[in-house]
Amino acid sequence: MASLNVGNLGEYLREQRRAAQLSLRQLADATGVSNPYLSQIERGLRKPSADVLQQVAKALRISAETLYVRAGILDEREREELETRAVILADPSINERQKNVLLQIYDSFRRENGFVPGPDADADGDAGPRKGDDAGADATEDQDPHS
Repeated sequence: MASLNVGNLGEYLREQRRAAQLSLRQLADATGVSNPYLSQIERGLRKPSADVLQQVAKALRISAETLYVRAGILDEREREELETRAVILADPSINERQKNVLLQIYDSFRRENGFVPGPDADADGDAGPRKGDDAGADATEDQDPHS
C-alpha cells in the first residue's frame, strides 16, 4: 500500500512540476535535492522524507500538507484540520485573542461532532491549551443567551 501512495505522489509531483513549467533539473536546483533522487520520487521508487516534501512544495508553491497526504505521512482529516488552523492563524485581519477564541470554538464543534483533536494539532504550539474541557464549556456557554 505504501508503494501505491508513493506512486500517486510521484505522478502528482510530475504533474505539478510540469504545470509550473520546471524541468527536473530546475526543481532540483530550487530544492537542493538531487536530480536523480527527484526522478526516483516521481517514478514511485522512493518515499521522500517530510523535509524533502516541504522543500519540493515550497519550490512548486503548493501545499506541503497535500504532499504529506499523498505520501501517506498525514491522513486527509489531519490535513484538513491543519489547513483550517493555518488559515485562522495566518489571518492578519484578526488579533491573537480572536484567533485563539476561533480555534477554541472550532475544537469545541469538532468534539461535539465526534472528532477528537489529534496530537498533531498540539505541534503548532498554540493549540494545546485550547483543547481542555474548559475550552468547549466556554464556547457552549457563550452560545446560550439564556444562561
